[in-house]
Amino acid sequence: MKIKYLTVFLSFVAIGLQAATQEPSVTEDRGLIDKYCVTCHNQRTKAAGLTLDTADLANIPSQSAVWERVIRKLRAEMMPPVGAPHPDKAQLDRLATFLETSLDKWAAAHPNPGRLTLHRLNRAEYGNAVRDLFALDAVDIAQYLPPDPEAYGFDNIADSLGTSPALMERYLAVAWKVARMAMADAKIPATTETFRARMDLTQRDHIEGLPLGTRGGMVIQYNFPVDAEYEIRPKLWANTVEQIGGLEHTDTLEVTFDGQRIKLVNFGGHEDEVLAAGVSAAARTQIEARFIARIPVKAGPHTIGVAFLKKSSAPPVDVLRPFLRDRIDPVSTNGIAQLDKIVIEGPFNALPSGDSPSRRRILTCRTISEAEAASCANKILTTVARRAYRRPATDAEMKQLMGFFESGRQKGGSFDSGIETALAFLLVSPQFLFRFEKDSDNVAPGANFRVSDLELASRLAFFIWSSIPDDPLLDLAVKGRLKEPAVLEAQVRRMLADKRARALGANFAGQWLYLRNLKSKYPID
Repeated sequence: MKIKYLTVFLSFVAIGLQAATQEPSVTEDRGLIDKYCVTCHNQRTKAAGLTLDTADLANIPSQSAVWERVIRKLRAEMMPPVGAPHPDKAQLDRLATFLETSLDKWAAAHPNPGRLTLHRLNRAEYGNAVRDLFALDAVDIAQYLPPDPEAYGFDNIADSLGTSPALMERYLAVAWKVARMAMADAKIPATTETFRARMDLTQRDHIEGLPLGTRGGMVIQYNFPVDAEYEIRPKLWANTVEQIGGLEHTDTLEVTFDGQRIKLVNFGGHEDEVLAAGVSAAARTQIEARFIARIPVKAGPHTIGVAFLKKSSAPPVDVLRPFLRDRIDPVSTNGIAQLDKIVIEGPFNALPSGDSPSRRRILTCRTISEAEAASCANKILTTVARRAYRRPATDAEMKQLMGFFESGRQKGGSFDSGIETALAFLLVSPQFLFRFEKDSDNVAPGANFRVSDLELASRLAFFIWSSIPDDPLLDLAVKGRLKEPAVLEAQVRRMLADKRARALGANFAGQWLYLRNLKSKYPID
């Protein structure tokens, strides 16, 4: 019994000592604020809309917004202002540390993960998801969608990512375009894609990725959607009246495809200069017609390069002039020939669907007989839907996808047409376009709860990759192992080592630090 009373007595003593040690600190900090801050920040003057005479240091979390402002000013040494009485730096540091510690302890004890909001994929996430879903690595899907609205500098905040009938129509058009490209549909209509050379890059020197011994030009990667013939048309820089620059000197243009030369054309000199002196538009068309290369191409990503043979490292004096694409004089054609753009047109004479990276990614089985078509389609769509929906598809969802497969198969008359129709529907499905997170069962409204492993996998993938989870991440989530600390750390490290993690810098850090705005800024000479 004596031991029990002794324990209780010591507990009260300890509490009393703790209060005795804390109270002077709070009192001292209150006195510091009253002496150096309240003169300006009070109920009467309300300098900067901040009042500290009634702020309660004993309950700092109740006015967290106020104390956060105080901390920022103290740490930046902006308050008290210049010319006003200042306490010792040690006193200011102690006050700031006390405020930070109080807020941090309360936040750790009362986490606020926010509320669940229906989250539409933004343009970058949609493009990356399509890339990873169908192995369309060289296709910039985002170019077909309008820019997303920004909030607080970010374009991936759920509350700002609304939808509209016009946007859904755009999604539907893009879905059909992507489905045809993914399945290498021979009925894809011929289109024209234009790639312009960078305006800030000199074309007097060698461009990385092009053959040695060349200068200028550009190199691009392009996804050819189907086995067919395509035209590659290099276009030279010309002024506003269609006069090509640099024709006074002979030059040689080289076109390469996957590193192999497919065209080598001489141009320029006296004859072309005389030709251009007439009707310049007709002369430009006639000269550039020599550069056109029409070649058969296998579906998939390929590299195209256009450059000029570098004849000498010491060109004539009149050629040694920087080529400025933003120059004031729009008529001058002096200097050397420059590549303005590459135009790719096609497909022409498309062949029936063959082999491509996207078809290998999608078609996990091949039909041999009519009886196997439904089971093979179900296997294909089950795999694709699992990746697209970031979870295993339900029976009702699979029934719906199979319905679109049968409809497309009957209308198009082939197995591939059915898969293509189902893929187009999948790309406009809310399960793909939106990130759903369900409230946990048996949890009171407003209470915090742990997200499921599948939702955690989706959050990780969209944060680090700005894309959908891959198969290893989904496999662990389905097994319920992703939340294990060791497994979670290993997966995060694996994801950061993946090349897709560049999106973390391009999207999150690029918006956070306003690096995207650098494109619109010009350095001062």
